[in-house]
Amino acid sequence: MQHQEVEAPAVLRDAIKDFWYISKDFDEQQTSFEVMPDGYVEIIFYFGSACRIATPDGWQPLPSPFLVGLLQQPLLFQAQSQLEVIGVKCLPWAVFELLGLPPGKGGVRLMEHSLAQLQAPLAKCLQAGNIAEALALVSQYFMQARPQVVHDRLLRKADQAMRAANGTLPVSQVAAAAHASVRTLERKFKQAAGHTVKGVSALLRFEQARHHLWLHPTVNLAGLAQDLGYADQSHLGREFKRYSGITTAAFARKAASWQQTVGSDVVAFVLA
Repeated sequence: MQHQEVEAPAVLRDAIKDFWYISKDFDEQQTSFEVMPDGYVEIIFYFGSACRIATPDGWQPLPSPFLVGLLQQPLLFQAQSQLEVIGVKCLPWAVFELLGLPPGKGGVRLMEHSLAQLQAPLAKCLQAGNIAEALALVSQYFMQARPQVVHDRLLRKADQAMRAANGTLPVSQVAAAAHASVRTLERKFKQAAGHTVKGVSALLRFEQARHHLWLHPTVNLAGLAQDLGYADQSHLGREFKRYSGITTAAFARKAASWQQTVGSDVVAFVLA
């Protein structure tokens, strides 16, 4: 498995956190992988193997690119042979305005967008082994699009407060940090992101819990719950299972096993 990540240029950071690349060679025994919920919306380009998503009606093929909105449960994907992925990690309240799309609830979203024009040049870069050039191409696309978009300062301040506190602030304190009333903040945030401040905060806190457990599978759960602002260890356990589908103990065992094979730096993708 290969993994690279590049921070977004300063002018883009009010909408995009980073650009990333990952590759994985699949065999006949291991063809599926999970994507866990976090506090970001991802734009996904993929190359090589066909990529499918599990749905109630079976495995459905996906085009490239596609959008992964804020998730409430893990998504299960399937690939064969080699899969290469370039992703754009976006802030949920800014991404839809940046793309000129209406906000969505979550899950995978297929879209017709000028982003698709990057598929061929990105494929050419990857075929030549130029991962850094491919990531730069995506960054350049958004650098050209960014001057046409002016993001709401209120939402930017609210997002900064939420992320600085790792999702532990109550909505009233997020609103105070944004110099807005709770009602105004919630209305604007829901319009922009398709989700509430409370809902995104819960995902940010879960992301921190998952990250800690991935890096430190033997961490004291009661202490972790206190550090992340959960009421107690039971509250942490309920929220963790809500978003991951498994218990904290089961995830910790998986993390300990996976660190032996893929290392501790790839958190978003966990092979099933």
